[in-house]
Amino acid sequence: MTKAFENNELWWVTGAQLLYGGDAVVKVDAHSKEMVEGLNASGAIPVKIVYKGTANSSKEVEDIMRAANDAPACVGVITWMHTFSPAKMWIKGLQTLQKPLLHFHTQYNAEIPWDSIDMDFMNLNQSAHGDIEFGHICARMRVPRKVVVGYWKDPEAQRRIAIWARVSAALADARQVRCLMFGMNMNNVAVTDGDRVEFEQRLGYHVDYCPVSSLMDYWKKVTPEETDALVEEYKQLYTIKIDETGPEVYWEKVRNAARAEIALRRILEANGATAFTTNFDDLGDADVNSPNFVGFDQIPGLACQRLMAEGYGFGAEGDWKTACLQRTLWVMSQGLPGGCSFLEDYTLNFAGEKSSCLQSHMLEVCPMIAIDKPKLEVHFLGIGIRKQPTARLVFTSKIGAGSKATLVDLGNRFRVIVQDVDCIQPKPMPKLPVASALWIPRPSFEIGACAWILAGGTHHSAFSYDITAEYWGDFAEITGIEFLHIGKDTTIHKFKRELRMNEVYYLLNKALQ
Repeated sequence: MTKAFENNELWWVTGAQLLYGGDAVVKVDAHSKEMVEGLNASGAIPVKIVYKGTANSSKEVEDIMRAANDAPACVGVITWMHTFSPAKMWIKGLQTLQKPLLHFHTQYNAEIPWDSIDMDFMNLNQSAHGDIEFGHICARMRVPRKVVVGYWKDPEAQRRIAIWARVSAALADARQVRCLMFGMNMNNVAVTDGDRVEFEQRLGYHVDYCPVSSLMDYWKKVTPEETDALVEEYKQLYTIKIDETGPEVYWEKVRNAARAEIALRRILEANGATAFTTNFDDLGDADVNSPNFVGFDQIPGLACQRLMAEGYGFGAEGDWKTACLQRTLWVMSQGLPGGCSFLEDYTLNFAGEKSSCLQSHMLEVCPMIAIDKPKLEVHFLGIGIRKQPTARLVFTSKIGAGSKATLVDLGNRFRVIVQDVDCIQPKPMPKLPVASALWIPRPSFEIGACAWILAGGTHHSAFSYDITAEYWGDFAEITGIEFLHIGKDTTIHKFKRELRMNEVYYLLNKALQ
């Protein structure tokens, strides 16, 4: 799969006007070019910024915004008012714009030139004036945007632009995501289901059911030579650990896992899909002992683990919302060191201040978060319609701070919930050969878990060591969905109040539409 940002652009538009004459606009243009070149050269912002000139009239603004909408490479627009740009001239352009907007409140000069400042300098350098005027019209028009305040060479200002750039690129990708559901949502589970039509209208993700029989068509065409070649790749990448199954069963199951991975990757590529779900009750033919059996011998856990690391979004048990969110998380994370994964809340550990929650799944945890080289193991898995020894990568997660995110459908709106967590070192679990993470929710286990439950969070999440609540806040702002953050300052009293206020806001907002 291609790198996430190489074909993306952010368009920079500088607000000005002709009141101060053509020479002033020439200086504005020169300063803007230098700033854009400097931001690109900084290496801090992963998406290339393209300078689109000064906008000096309503028509020029509208033309630029229409062009941004029509340009596939453009994933967002950055505006800056170098001088005073009357905000009424931005109305039609802002009404037209359909791409994410960042308003950068900055200035070409870091400091006022105290000894030489005169009215010419004042008239030319009016960001304090122009940006506030622009901010007012955005507020009056209820335009969703991110506002970044700071000197353009300041690393902190660049960091905040970079976060928005990653989110904007990920949301452009989301509009191209197709998620294939191999089997449907499982066992009457409510929290992983929802309105797929509204999901696509609001967020862009397209979710389709795909019969497992279609996947089996690809499975049958995988050759022994292709399977053997992938097994050799496994031997180079992972620690081989043959346990109670013995070598004959071990290599049989590893070969089955490799064949499943090849089949899954091919059907996803053939359908232009970048996310998928599985269901351990829908794996092909029901009778694994039938002489004409065609199907997986168990859920394709190893394939899911490896495909996630390549950038495919994944959700277990038909969880299409988490599969799509995991894809977006992977896109946002490109070039960052920590890694990300699908995870599930499994088992609680009450231990005072060290109380924690074990995160895992039957098999499907992404090796990007592994603390060391994963082990390739085969063990019995007694769940679903197959009760068979199954290959999987076994590891524990890195130690450190991260965040979990989930997306829930509340009927009248979508809500993204983000919680800060601290991954800690687990004790040895010799009889639980699965990939796992152990974390303490912030601000404490009791408050964090309580707030998550009050918010209606899912038992599945998209986890990252790199993508913080600020990213998800930008995600929610751009898409117009509700955002809740559970972190070090959360109290249950304030959190309940936020939930109630949000409920009133969204009910009133819907009534006024």
